[in-house]
Amino acid sequence: MSLMKTLARVAAGVILAKGVGAMMQSQRQGRSNPGTGTTSRRGSGGGLLDDLLAGGTSGGSLNETLGQVLGGRRNPGTGSRYGGQRSAGAQGGLGGILDSLTGGSGGLGDVLGRAGVGRPGTRADGGLGDLLGGLLGGAAAGTAAGGLARRGSQASNDASFGELFNDAISTGEEPEVAPTPEQNAVAGLMLRAMIQAAKSDGKIDEEEKQRLLGHLGDGLDDEERRFIGEQMAAPIDPQALAREVPQGLEPQVYLMSLMAIDFDNQREAEYLHGLAQALGIDPQIVNRIHQQVGVTQLYG
Repeated sequence: MSLMKTLARVAAGVILAKGVGAMMQSQRQGRSNPGTGTTSRRGSGGGLLDDLLAGGTSGGSLNETLGQVLGGRRNPGTGSRYGGQRSAGAQGGLGGILDSLTGGSGGLGDVLGRAGVGRPGTRADGGLGDLLGGLLGGAAAGTAAGGLARRGSQASNDASFGELFNDAISTGEEPEVAPTPEQNAVAGLMLRAMIQAAKSDGKIDEEEKQRLLGHLGDGLDDEERRFIGEQMAAPIDPQALAREVPQGLEPQVYLMSLMAIDFDNQREAEYLHGLAQALGIDPQIVNRIHQQVGVTQLYG
């Protein structure tokens, strides 16, 4: 299983366990917390989460709705989720937001081309092997250029990261176009970010963990299961995560973190604030990301 497919499945599991599940519960409770009269901070109008909520209440399974909304749509005139060399990136969905934050199909390549050159304290540029190992948080360190990142990959493609992600999350399977090792490594980084954020309320309870793991199915080998297990067991440390993020990928890491939480308590808000500061993201950019997702802004 490629890390792109693993990310898609974990994203569906985490969003279902943390974000969408809480949002659906909030709607059933009239968007207020019993006994307090305070409104939920999830879903402030517009954005992906409101699309998910609307789809989840109009028939069909929540899993189907996740794939339809988060997986975007096909490119007009091509009938495909891939736009090719002249693509402006993914069309809609979570992948569309990710691509818009990197500037489209060439954005990720440009980011990785200068990876390791960025904020003080980030990983130094030591070649592809160090880059892949760094993005995977040490899980691939000591292996030949990051074995996990090379699994299910090809040397190059003309697909954007968002197009690959939308394809994988809409089907729950490998994307039609195999990712590059670099794209897989970024998927591993996004995976780490989501699991860190999901734990920011102080726990991933056993029910949430089983729901998350259930989305992975039986396709993981020992190395992949070890990687997921390490991320679940790792201490919550937004500063350490930020140090592994190449310059240019900061907004994407923040976006995937935001998608993995309820954002309905102070601990989660503090985690997001700490992550945004560690990543050096301007508060206006943070609020814009919240708006695209459909979540109350972090900063007034």
